[in-house]
Parts: sequence; structure tokens; C-alpha cells
Amino acid sequence: MLLSSGDQKLAEGKILILYILNKIGKPVTNAELLKVVTSLTDMNYFYFQQFLLDLIDSRYIDYYSNDHEMVYKLTPEGEESLKLTIDMIPGIRKLRIDSNLKGNVDEVEEELSITADFIPHSENDYSVKCKVVENSTTMFEITVFAGTREQAKQIADNWKENATEIYPQILDLLTKE
Repeated sequence: MLLSSGDQKLAEGKILILYILNKIGKPVTNAELLKVVTSLTDMNYFYFQQFLLDLIDSRYIDYYSNDHEMVYKLTPEGEESLKLTIDMIPGIRKLRIDSNLKGNVDEVEEELSITADFIPHSENDYSVKCKVVENSTTMFEITVFAGTREQAKQIADNWKENATEIYPQILDLLTKE
């Protein structure tokens, strides 16, 4: 059976996600996978999410919760499907992905390893969650109170900019005898 150009594009998009996930070689979050896929392909967010759901439904990708985040990994069925369909990806595209993947994965891991989010509870009540994540595992997490939106934003921004200095100081204080 010959695929129409629309079916070909859908199939290629799914195979690209399988290929990239296989090349990464470890479980990744949705945000990490999205950033890598969209930086290496012309796929947009909506297609990515649809393809990912289809691949999960087909049991080619599995997911599980790891420290309050969903992480995705290739299943044995996904690996087998990729082996059978990898020839649908043009060689030049594979070369481009292979050449740029390592830098993109390192950049995403570094970027997503330090996070800070603030949540408003009322006009004068915010909580700020600051985290250090390494290899999809939360190494440090703290939630602090802020009395104003400006203070919450300042705490979040300060954490993102200075976590590599703040985290060891907190650890020293916590382990001091």
C-alpha cells in the first residue's frame, strides 16, 4: 500500500520522535523532548503532542511519573518499529539530527535542571518552588512564601540566576554540626 503525502508526513513525524528518543537513550520529560524535537525538526507543538499521544496509544513510547513529572521512554515495541521504518527518514535529515542532537540535549538538560515557579494563592500570598533536577531526578526542592508578586518574581529570578551558589550554601547550613 502506497502512503499519500499526508500519511507520509504523519508517519515521518512519528518516526522522527522515535528516532530522537532512541538517540537520546534515556527517559526525558515532555518539555525536554519537545524542545529537542522542535529544535531539530520543523514540527510544531500541536503536531508533536498528537504524535506523542499516538505513539503512547500504540505502546511505542511508555511514560511514568518521576518526582512529580512525567517522563517518556522508548519501549521494545517502539525500538522494533523504528528498526522497520527508519528508512522513511531521509539520510540528510538523520545526519542533521545526529550532528545537532548532543548539543541540544546538553543545552536542554542544563536549562531545565534549575527551575523556579511561583503560584499565587491570593493578592498577598504566593508560594515559590525552587528546584535542582539532575537526570530527571529532583536533587533539591524548596518552597518559600512571598508576600507580593514582585517578591515572588524576585525570588524565582534570583534562584534561576544564582542557584549554583545558593544551593551549596543551603546544603552547608543544613549539614552544619
